[in-house]
Amino acid sequence: MIGELFTKATQGRYKILHLTWFAFFLSFVVWFNFPPFATTIVQEFGLTPAQAGTIGLCNVALTVPARVIIGMLLDRYGPRVTYSCLLIYAAIPCLIFATATSFNQLVVGRLLMGIVGAGFVIGIRMTAEWFPPKEVGTAEGIYGGWGNFGSAFSAFTMVLFAMALSFLPGSFAFAEAKPFVVLGFSFSTEVLNWRAAIAGSGIVAALYGCFYYFNVTDTPPGKVYRRPESARGMEVTTKRDFWFLLLMNAPLTIIMMVLAWRLQKVEFLNNTTMVIAWIVLIGLYAFQSYNCWAVNKELLAGRKQYPAEDRYRFKQVALLELTYIVNFGSELAVVTMLPAFFEGTFSLDKAVAGIIASSYAFMNLVSRPGGGIISDSVGSRKWTMTVLLGGMGLGYLLFSQVGSGWPLAGAVILVMLCSFFVQAAEGATFAMVPLVKRRITGQVAGNVGAYGNVGAVAYLTTLLLLKQALIPAGDGVDPAAVAAGTAAANAAFFQVLGIGGLIVAFLCAFFLDEPKDSFAEAHEGEEIPSASIPMGQPVVR
Repeated sequence: MIGELFTKATQGRYKILHLTWFAFFLSFVVWFNFPPFATTIVQEFGLTPAQAGTIGLCNVALTVPARVIIGMLLDRYGPRVTYSCLLIYAAIPCLIFATATSFNQLVVGRLLMGIVGAGFVIGIRMTAEWFPPKEVGTAEGIYGGWGNFGSAFSAFTMVLFAMALSFLPGSFAFAEAKPFVVLGFSFSTEVLNWRAAIAGSGIVAALYGCFYYFNVTDTPPGKVYRRPESARGMEVTTKRDFWFLLLMNAPLTIIMMVLAWRLQKVEFLNNTTMVIAWIVLIGLYAFQSYNCWAVNKELLAGRKQYPAEDRYRFKQVALLELTYIVNFGSELAVVTMLPAFFEGTFSLDKAVAGIIASSYAFMNLVSRPGGGIISDSVGSRKWTMTVLLGGMGLGYLLFSQVGSGWPLAGAVILVMLCSFFVQAAEGATFAMVPLVKRRITGQVAGNVGAYGNVGAVAYLTTLLLLKQALIPAGDGVDPAAVAAGTAAANAAFFQVLGIGGLIVAFLCAFFLDEPKDSFAEAHEGEEIPSASIPMGQPVVR
């Protein structure tokens, strides 16, 4: 398949894969277009550190519910319409943020931008519709890994685009021009037209959304796009699984309550508005539970029973949600703190530390496809997942021992090795997602994807609490004590990541089932293509 990926890039399913991973790539370029300009924007608006942190937090706040909702829309309307609309929508928050004149407008722009981060879910089903089970791991890995590179691309190129656009009118006047460092070179903030760059990224995404709509189809010719009877909530096939579903939906609400609490800590919300936000979130959970009941009420009342061949076990979804907490959730958390870790541990320049830390994200280009390829090749998706999570857990535990006494090259090698296991495990996760239950693949992908953001918020909150507990605060504190406390907090943080990975690896080894027909020539409900039917275009029974 890898060879055909390039030799047949403009044909059939390979064309769809390339167009779809690039859609994901653009959605991540847009979603991550704030961090490269953080210093410039802080200077222009005179933001406090708490306000700057709030903007970063708002960027992910709505991604959790958005991934669940996008999954429902995806199953109802198909990936072609859903992805096109999301990319066109991306221009709206980009323009709001690019034209902002106050802190509150910046916050609104980034809150709305979080919805764009849900785009990943859409391509999971599009890819699964075009590739058979035996190759779906490789295809999903390429889609996820190459698309996810959009975050690193944004970090490295958005500033360069802003410089190139400096001839356009923009707001970059400062009382005092300060240098901005990128790739080791120093530039004046006066030449960074960040507004044009951010607005431009949204416009490009919108234009590609129109292009995507007219150049893809939801399924190959002759294949029917399968939809659930209702997309209001996830369909389950046993009564016990219904209660399990409600239990696993709860952390999505709880983590949003944690986000509201963190916004209160930085004084974006006061105590009253935080409590109101909590009440609203609990109400939304109740509404979501009602919708799940409405979808499954015939089953719960005993008036509907699924035949054995049409059932699936919800524990498969729950375990995949847990795997994505510990792999993608940890990746988002580590990418956020790794530059500061290298800067403080090895006394590096900010720019150098950022470039070294970016090696973690760059590994996505090969690691995530590698996880999918391994999952397709070794004959067991379950044990692929278990081994990769185990390697990830051990890697994080080893990294917790990294300190100033380590050689820098050794720490970088360890980061790249650890990131391989993390991202390969992500690829292995979504090699299994499309095989749980075909007609609800969008909702499964949405819930699993949302749990990745749950993990990121939970891990970053854990790091914050560790630093508050271990780093001495106050006037006249010995800098050596602060450095020691920071090192202890970082070590404990990586130990939490490692132990979490090993626990979920254990759960997968004992409770995760090998998906039915994991390596079949065709998806459930399809016939194996005959010699007269091109591969990737199976007929429906």
